[in-house]
Amino acid sequence: MTATTEPQSTRRHTALPKARTLVEALPWLTRHHGRTVVIKFGGNAMVDESLKAAFAQDVVFLRQAGLKPVVVHGGGPQISAHLDRLGLESEFKAGLRVTTPEAMDAVRMVLAGQVQRELVGLLNQHGPLAVGLTGEDAHLMAATQHYAHVDGERVDIGRVGEVTGIDPGIVRTLLDDGRIPVISSIAHSADADDAGGVFNVNADTAAAALAVALGAETLMVLTDVEGLYADWPHSDDVISRLTASELEELLPELASGMVPKMEGCLHAVRGGVTTARVIDGRVQHSILLEIFTDEGIGTMVVPDPEGQQ
Repeated sequence: MTATTEPQSTRRHTALPKARTLVEALPWLTRHHGRTVVIKFGGNAMVDESLKAAFAQDVVFLRQAGLKPVVVHGGGPQISAHLDRLGLESEFKAGLRVTTPEAMDAVRMVLAGQVQRELVGLLNQHGPLAVGLTGEDAHLMAATQHYAHVDGERVDIGRVGEVTGIDPGIVRTLLDDGRIPVISSIAHSADADDAGGVFNVNADTAAAALAVALGAETLMVLTDVEGLYADWPHSDDVISRLTASELEELLPELASGMVPKMEGCLHAVRGGVTTARVIDGRVQHSILLEIFTDEGIGTMVVPDPEGQQ
C-alpha cells in the first residue's frame, strides 16, 4: 500500500478557516466568561430532531466555555397533541390556551414529564450536567391568575398564570455547582386561597422574569423567524439592534405571536439584563452564531443610553 501525502501548504489552507473562527470567538469568550445566559427554548427547534441535538450541543458548549446557561421551555405543540389523544379540545382566547383543571394536568405531564425529560437527556449525553425543574420546585416561580381580554371584556381562561415573583435560589445553587438548569414554565399559585394550585405560564414571560432575577447578562429567545422584521410583510429586512425605547414604540405594530417575546425582551433589559436577543431557532447552532461571532444572526435589544431612560 502506498501512503497518500498532502502538500503542507494545502493542509495549512484547509485549516485556516477553522483557526479564524476560533480567533473571532476569542473576545466574546472573554467577555461572556462566568456570565449567566437564560435561553428560552421554543419553536421548530423543539420538534426537529437535528435542531434539538444542535441546541443541546450549543448549550453544553456554553457551559464548557465558562458561561452559565439556564434553559426555560414551553411546549405548545406537544401539549396540543397530548390533549388531542385524551379527547380534550385545545381552545384559545386572545392567543392564550384555555387551561381547565383537566388540561392543567396534561400541561404538567407534558412539560415536566416529556419535553423536559427529553431535553435533559439530550444535554446529559455530553456529561452529567442538566437538572430538570419546574416553577413549582422550591417555589421558584409564583403566579396569579391571568385573564384574557376579548372585545373589551375580561374572560376567565382557567389555570393560566401571570408571573408575579421569582425565587432564584435553587437555580443559583445549581449554577454554582456547574449544572445546567432546565425549567418548565409551570408556576405555583401565589394566592393565599389557592394553596397548592399551579398555573400554566407563558415561557417567554417566565424566561424574562428569571433573567432579571438572576441578574443575567443575556436573555436569548429562540423562535421561528429570523428576528424582528423592520417592515413585515412588506420587507424581510431584520432589525439587528434596537434600544428599549425603540422597541416600545414598535410593540403596538407587531404580529401577535411576537408580542410576548418582545415584551419579554423589553422587560429584561429594563430590569438590568445587558442584552436580549431574538434568534432563528431553525438555524443549526444559532446560539453559538449569535454569541460568538462579530455579526450575530438575530435581533438584539439593549437598554436605553443613560439620560434617555
